[in-house]
Amino acid sequence: MLRTLCKSKITNAFIVDKEMRYSGSIGIDKAIMEAADILAGEQVHVLNMANGERFVTYAIEEKENSGRIVLFGPAVRKGEIGDELVLLAYCLLETKESHNFNTRHIILGKSNQCRSAKG
Repeated sequence: MLRTLCKSKITNAFIVDKEMRYSGSIGIDKAIMEAADILAGEQVHVLNMANGERFVTYAIEEKENSGRIVLFGPAVRKGEIGDELVLLAYCLLETKESHNFNTRHIILGKSNQCRSAKG
């Protein structure tokens, strides 16, 4: 049996920009994506702490160490610059593998820079 587990969790992420004229997604600093093991094009769940919005989209790589977390396309309606986000990515694992699995938790600090990583 396959189980869906939370593979990566990024907390303390803040929206720094929005761009409506795009087909839709979220831009994430490449260094954050690498720390969280999220690939360009990978599905992510976005939770907005400011307004309770939750949506599913895919990750786009932003410049490394830029601190950029950017809403694109229709997603711009789900948050405002300065809103705090939690970003989640999931994986499928066999039951046996899932018992020894740990979620990778990335905590961002000032200017959306990686402050710590667990898991």
